Amino acid sequence: MVGTPRFPAHGVQLITVLISTKPYHEESLTLRDEDYNGEPLGTRSHALPWSLVTLNSATAVDYYMTSLVDERIEDVATAASDYILP
Repeated sequence: MVGTPRFPAHGVQLITVLISTKPYHEESLTLRDEDYNGEPLGTRSHALPWSLVTLNSATAVDYYMTSLVDERIEDVATAASDYILP
């Protein structure tokens, strides 16, 4: 999850970015064990900042595995904004 803004007409939106074990593109952000706030995923993973998805509520999340430290979330958000606001 990259962010949880609250919009007046839509309530809370969960902004997420795809994480993959394949580095599809040189712009993917490699995640290291120290980037996780919880347990690492166990397989070298990469955040794909061009692949954003918004969810309308936390009930759309079926399974929580781990999270990233704030500093790495900032890196992902900055990279994602480069695609939105080039």
